[in-house]
Amino acid sequence: MSDLAALENETLESIASAADEAGLEGVRVAALGKKGSVSALLATLGKMAPEDRKVRGAAINLLKDRIVEAFEARREVLKQAALEARLAAEVVDVTLPVRPSPLDNGRIHPITQVMDEVAVIFADMGFAIAEGPDIETDDFNFTKLNFPPDHPAREMHDTFFFSPSADGSRALLRTHTSPVQVRTMLAQQPPIRIICPGRTYRCDSDQTHTPMFHQVEGLVIDRQANLGNLKWILEEFCKAFFEVPEVTMRFRPSFFPFTEPSMEVDIRCSRRDGEIRFGEGEDWLEILGCGMVHPNVLTACGIDPEIYQGFAWGMGIDRIAMLKYGIPDLRAFFESDIRWLNHYGFRPLDLPSLLAGLSA
Repeated sequence: MSDLAALENETLESIASAADEAGLEGVRVAALGKKGSVSALLATLGKMAPEDRKVRGAAINLLKDRIVEAFEARREVLKQAALEARLAAEVVDVTLPVRPSPLDNGRIHPITQVMDEVAVIFADMGFAIAEGPDIETDDFNFTKLNFPPDHPAREMHDTFFFSPSADGSRALLRTHTSPVQVRTMLAQQPPIRIICPGRTYRCDSDQTHTPMFHQVEGLVIDRQANLGNLKWILEEFCKAFFEVPEVTMRFRPSFFPFTEPSMEVDIRCSRRDGEIRFGEGEDWLEILGCGMVHPNVLTACGIDPEIYQGFAWGMGIDRIAMLKYGIPDLRAFFESDIRWLNHYGFRPLDLPSLLAGLSA
């Protein structure tokens, strides 16, 4: 039996000296694997006499049990040591500030937020959203909107024109979103109830004007559309957008080639300590232009003005964003200053809702 004792001592020493679980597994395979030393001893039992096999088999099985027991004990020790080493390496300093998530860092631009607010309000009134291209034809941007060729009214818009094409026509960057109204009237029959938000372009730049800005226009075409309907829609919009219970508005005569009569709309406000508040005070602030759609525009778009009439309005999204959120300079909207966006921007999940509040 001296060979079994020697094998046991050698194997137990190898188990005790194993530095990690991988090394320990190598020792186990060398002893108890299919071609291991203990397995080789068990394979010799078949050639022995029954009396010798009984004694020899019991000794080999006892050796196997001791090796397995030592192996299991050593594995638990190595597993605990590995866990402690991992915990030491992956220690977390709970006194450090938590890293902000992308939802905390990201900000929605005020223009995007206000466009969403406007869409929510008018969608609640039953309006659809219509869109069109930024590059337009002279016909859609001017002629079909009752701007005759060479008419002085075209000078109201400082237009960006492209180079003339082969036939002499010139494309342009749209100066308002009214061409979307034209495209809608040409594409569908009344009744029509749409808003047209989007980018517009004019050659102008100062504290309250930029070469590219944003507008939203509205259009209603129906048999019975009238100024009373228009007044109610604008009042309800202003109450919802500025989040005040009541507003007082006044309508002043004005001129737009595509509406007749045409009006500019002021809203009553108070100016105190550099802050504008709506729904109170004795001052007035111009906020938008509107009017009844000119019969010439209806005719140019294939709608019979003897049967249908309509009204339209338009306002600057940048302007109403400045008024609502106290932003002093329009140019900052387009400067891509992350500090400005962190201050005036909105959290990604601050979705406008009439139920919860537009700017809650």
